[in-house]
Amino acid sequence: MNRKIDFAVITGIVLVLAFAVSLTQIDNQATAQETTPFPSREKVISVTGTATTSVDPDLLVIQFGVETQEKTARQALESNSNLMTSVIGAITSVGISEDDLHTSSLNIQPIYDSYEDKATGRYTQLLIGYRVSNIVTVETMKLDSAADIIDSAVAAGVNRVDSVYFTLSPEKQLEVKDNLISQAVKNAESRANKALVPLNHKIIGVKAISLSEFGIPYPMPIYESGYGADASFAKSSTPVFSSDQDVTTTANVIFLIGSN
Repeated sequence: MNRKIDFAVITGIVLVLAFAVSLTQIDNQATAQETTPFPSREKVISVTGTATTSVDPDLLVIQFGVETQEKTARQALESNSNLMTSVIGAITSVGISEDDLHTSSLNIQPIYDSYEDKATGRYTQLLIGYRVSNIVTVETMKLDSAADIIDSAVAAGVNRVDSVYFTLSPEKQLEVKDNLISQAVKNAESRANKALVPLNHKIIGVKAISLSEFGIPYPMPIYESGYGADASFAKSSTPVFSSDQDVTTTANVIFLIGSN
């Protein structure tokens, strides 16, 4: 008798629990249905605006160097250091500060000569010396000093000029960036308004703005060569001219729109 009562009690408890679980599931489903967002009824138009400006460069960058070759690495390095000291002195004499100079690279390479062994027919490499290359970069805002820097450096012993170009300083880059961003956004607004006229709609707000990464076109070297410091070159002045740079940036704007 007790076993039957216990079984009935247990069965009743299981039914109560099952009913509670069922109610919980129904409640969760109702909550999920209530919180499901309705499809957005916003009307938008996405437009990309562009702004371009021609900028006068304010930074002159020149890369040049001295290459020397001797029988030992120490001799090649000493010879190179002596020449570079003379070059630095010549550059500072035309008004360039040592703060505007920095070493771009310094390399020491062994030089080999290959010959064929007549007895074996094999080619053998023979160490004949070392070459030292010291490349220096000048960065200055004295744009009119390009010719003087090159001529004085060559006269002092520079035997390679890698590149000469004009670009924008970080400060000017930031200034141009700020100006172009606002112009690009205004251009996007103007294009959106023109597109909405035939649709009888207007801009009522802004949903999002995406700005492109600001960048300046890679400066094209106005002079790029390697040459020996011969007397005929040193006697003539090197003509160097700067040129403007066209800089462009874009802004994508998503406008909220409504009917007129």
